[in-house]
Amino acid sequence: MATYVLVHGAWHGGWCWQDVADLLRSAGHTVHTPTLTGLGERAHLRSPDTGLATHAEDVRSVLEGEDLRDVKLVGHSYAGFVVRQAADRVPDRVEELIMLDAWAGSSGESLLDRASERFRAWVAALADGDVLAVPPPESVGVTAPDQVARLRSLLTPQPRLTFTEAAQLTGRVDAVPCRAIVCTPSRMPFRDVAVEFGWAVAELQSGHDAMVTAPDALARLLLASA
Repeated sequence: MATYVLVHGAWHGGWCWQDVADLLRSAGHTVHTPTLTGLGERAHLRSPDTGLATHAEDVRSVLEGEDLRDVKLVGHSYAGFVVRQAADRVPDRVEELIMLDAWAGSSGESLLDRASERFRAWVAALADGDVLAVPPPESVGVTAPDQVARLRSLLTPQPRLTFTEAAQLTGRVDAVPCRAIVCTPSRMPFRDVAVEFGWAVAELQSGHDAMVTAPDALARLLLASA
């Protein structure tokens, strides 16, 4: 049986993985769904210094603190940067990286460095001091009224530094096997990112928040290599 660590993207918390985690556990696997500092139920811990390095340390702490090994480490969206930096710190604990509609960059690059002018303008419009305000759920592909209501009640502002702080990588992460799951159709660059880094790509017919809108299909893809 496998051990999965599922890391949420911007504005979310570990809560977003509930349906997927239940499916993986019902298949006999161990699942951890940490919430990153300053988000979700840990929103009260946010400070102007909460950034990418903070979140990578959150994940590294889970891997080491729980003494997890042979981990399938999944990062959604912004958390692509997070899981790569965490895996770079403790590559011996990570069996496989799985990038779900995820951003990635080289050492010295931030998420916004990798983004289009259109995306940067969208982020700038959300800026409110040291946070990025919560966008409408529809912007991440969630349209069902019950799901929209749930996200509106649970999403929290994103620490702004997380999008501007550059990744700090030694290169050890590049030795960790990695594959990508790309939600389609999409105008986002996640397929191009996967091709650039040489990762195998699987398609998922879903909006960006696939763990909310298509948990069964997503779980099947996560289980594909278990």
